[in-house]
Amino acid sequence: MKTPTEKSTKTRQLLLDTAIELFATRGFAGTTMRVIAEESGLSLGNAYYYFESKDAIVHELFRDLLEKHRAATWPLLVQGNNLETNLRVALDKTLETMAPFHEFGPAFIRTAFAGAHSDLSDVHRALEFGLWRQVVATSRPLPPLAIRNDLPKLLWLIQRGVFLFWAYDSSPGAARSHRLIKNVAPVTARLVVLSRMPVVRSILDDVLSLVRNAA
Repeated sequence: MKTPTEKSTKTRQLLLDTAIELFATRGFAGTTMRVIAEESGLSLGNAYYYFESKDAIVHELFRDLLEKHRAATWPLLVQGNNLETNLRVALDKTLETMAPFHEFGPAFIRTAFAGAHSDLSDVHRALEFGLWRQVVATSRPLPPLAIRNDLPKLLWLIQRGVFLFWAYDSSPGAARSHRLIKNVAPVTARLVVLSRMPVVRSILDDVLSLVRNAA
């Protein structure tokens, strides 16, 4: 496998930056690979050499945002935080990282989770699960051992739900999405604490079974 040259890295980044600007001004539907190539000063064939489609560009952007989210969140997950605090930090940082790209949030929904780029999807998932495992591992008190291994998957699924809500949230500054996080974090934390009770544990086991099948 060839190592990317400095020129190819710069060209790839140029296409990505140009696409982001065009998505913001023309919208995702109004931006074509031809326009991206022209605005980048490249031939269409050269643009396709780096990205097979504009969906592939969105995948690249989404992966970059996941890495930025991980970098911004990880240092804040310190031992001593309770689960509610860690969950809220991670979800708040999700919206903060994605905020500049809210105008084409639905494009993320259509492409970032698509099966057409399964290799990228695997990378996305590995990054996300790693972060949610850290959310659980640094929470004090630690969640009950019986659900500890599956809890990161449940938190990941909650993040996906928040992300979907945010993508179509038309309130100023995505205020409704922030309120959703404010309510979701304590409810989830209380549910985890109450999982020590047999009745709640039975319900949570059913939920985690669904999560295992969905993840």
